[in-house]
Amino acid sequence: MRLFLGFLVFLIWASIARFYYVCVIKNHCEEPVEEPAEDIRPNTLSLILDDTITLLKNYEQFAFGQDSIQPNLSENNKSYLDSVANFLKKDTLTNLSIKGFFRESERGDWSGIYEDLGTARAAGIRALLIGRGIPEKNMSLESNISADEKMAEPLDFNLYNTGDAVPDEFSKVQFSFTNMTYSDANFELNSDVFAPGDAFKFYADSVVTYFELNPDKTLTIIGHCDNSGTEKYNYDLGLRRAKNTQLYFEKLGLKPETIKTNSKGENEPIAPNDTDENRQKNRRVNFIIE
Repeated sequence: MRLFLGFLVFLIWASIARFYYVCVIKNHCEEPVEEPAEDIRPNTLSLILDDTITLLKNYEQFAFGQDSIQPNLSENNKSYLDSVANFLKKDTLTNLSIKGFFRESERGDWSGIYEDLGTARAAGIRALLIGRGIPEKNMSLESNISADEKMAEPLDFNLYNTGDAVPDEFSKVQFSFTNMTYSDANFELNSDVFAPGDAFKFYADSVVTYFELNPDKTLTIIGHCDNSGTEKYNYDLGLRRAKNTQLYFEKLGLKPETIKTNSKGENEPIAPNDTDENRQKNRRVNFIIE
């Protein structure tokens, strides 16, 4: 028994000694550090005018981390933005549409006054172009869900000529503080009941604060619909949506005389009325501060 206990003590001592020598003296026991994944981006980014003329091509795609609205900018990305800005400065009749994407796993996420991360990402790129001298009013924003979780192509850029005699097929949306649009599930089909989401509530609070500092400003609320029902019905529905949204602002303290309401009915869709998701985008309210 005494021999067994001595052997056991020896094993414990040997284990401690080995640990001290290997881990403390030789420093071989640290957790392995994973190498960061290589940032490989496809060179598929382009700039297209009116869906037909390619002005820039083979630029490196932008990249966004999970739930991030700030791009990991490469030098190639900066060069692309410089080229876009230079073109817009030369052609003042051309505007830029920036479409930002979000992952399926990011669905339902919002950032500040923006209802989804796709719009927030597009707004972030717009800010970079504003810093390069492009007026905010010359850029519109869009968003869509990415076809895959990798989101290898998180942004899409297109130019459209504002001097065309034939208007663009779908209305463009600015998503700026003074010209903001909310459409994500704010109104159910054929309903004028306003159910604001968190992004809108954040925006509404900011508007109330803004009007306290700028009492001479006016807020115009414009209701929009999808193409379900007749044109007259949709005009009336859009107006009811605008008026119900007005009531929300009045409850927050905005004076009724500073608010105007209007309706465009089904006449200014921002997306084709071919899916439930697109029709929901068209069931929206537009807020213009002047």
